[in-house]
Amino acid sequence: MKPSKRAAVAPFMAMDVLREAKRLEAEGRRIVHMELGEPGAPAPRLVREAAAAALRDGRLGYGEAAGDMELRRRIARHYQEYYDVAVEPSRVLATTGSSGAFNLVFLACFDAGARIGLANPGYPAYANILAVLGLEGVPINVGDETGFALTRELVDAAHQRRRLDGLLLMSPANPTGAIIPSDEFRALCAFCEAEGIALVSDEIYHRLEYGARAETALAFSERAIVVNSFSKYYAMTGWRLGWVIAPEPLAPAMERLQQSLAICAPTLAQRAALSAFDATEELEAVKAGYARSRAMLLNTLPRLGLTSFAPPDGAFYVYVDVSHLTHDSTRFCGELLADAGVATTPGVDFDPIRGPASLRLSYAGPEAEVALGVQRLGEWLGRSGR
Repeated sequence: MKPSKRAAVAPFMAMDVLREAKRLEAEGRRIVHMELGEPGAPAPRLVREAAAAALRDGRLGYGEAAGDMELRRRIARHYQEYYDVAVEPSRVLATTGSSGAFNLVFLACFDAGARIGLANPGYPAYANILAVLGLEGVPINVGDETGFALTRELVDAAHQRRRLDGLLLMSPANPTGAIIPSDEFRALCAFCEAEGIALVSDEIYHRLEYGARAETALAFSERAIVVNSFSKYYAMTGWRLGWVIAPEPLAPAMERLQQSLAICAPTLAQRAALSAFDATEELEAVKAGYARSRAMLLNTLPRLGLTSFAPPDGAFYVYVDVSHLTHDSTRFCGELLADAGVATTPGVDFDPIRGPASLRLSYAGPEAEVALGVQRLGEWLGRSGR
């Protein structure tokens, strides 16, 4: 059988790089992984202990489609405590990671053919999910002039060219680490409300900031839809647990969709995740390691001739301009992996037009690994005469 047309999406190149890196490791090569946003630390001790207790109990059957109410209440409480924003637990849904959340959000908010604005460069899975669902992702280019963050002016210009039905924001952003300043975020939320544009805020990298704190869209708009996850700050990638906060009319629709698409989020992960909110001391120590790796990169990369990159305000990435070295980042990253054993992600994964002259370095791994990766990168650049 031939694959369907909707299956003809572009590959997620970070995963392609990972596959090749794993192949080289199977041959005995020592590979430094700087391609994925994969926290180097395990899930917090309290989370692992809660999971072990749940396994001993043994009762891990189906849960409610919207999520365990105890977890939904705890997520709502988090918004009050951390952001000073009141959220009703009825507006919270637990999902199969943020990826599952986006399927629910896009299906509940948009009919086929709807146009959703996206920052470019941006997370590649957004465009792929939208395409599979019969929706149109509308790239809005960002760069140095706006600190790689979307602005009301840029969104307004795209909207004037042809009406947008939705806007998808990420702050801090992948691949750039850019944070939308509070005043600009407020203006974006107000613009979307005035124009009837559904605003979806991906806040998966919240609490991973190294200066100004990222704001939740809920601080500026009760109509905003927020997606978050336990994957990044909470270091629970493989647990596949995220959440959505939606306005009251949309939350029941997402619950009905989840009944058929996933039944429920993983029960074990939900029980364990309750303890994640009590693991702040351990998680902040992990974040301090990211901060040290970030500082090392910002100090070392210019000495390697890599002087131009997006401002890494948050997350755990540096998005580097390598236009003086290559205009084929896929080949560049492939040679770096083959020759030096350093896995990185080509910028074309995030921006098909300008990305061939960029690459993303992840500093989510252990500090020693990040330092080794940068050392190997410098030695390889020197050997290759670039």
